[in-house]
Amino acid sequence: MMADSLHCLNCNRPETEAPLVSLRYMGQAAWICSQCLPVLIHKPQQLVGKLANAEQLEPADHED
Repeated sequence: MMADSLHCLNCNRPETEAPLVSLRYMGQAAWICSQCLPVLIHKPQQLVGKLANAEQLEPADHED
């Protein structure tokens, strides 16, 4: 296994198990897998402690 493998900030799955999407927030780079991306969009409060200042993020507002 590669020592410098990238992992999802939420579920910690490595890039060898799931596609990862890169993001930047507050000057920091992070990676999130395709399965956890909806958490970032709809329930960012679940990322508190995993992503800096996640408690400041608002969930997406959807008009149905």
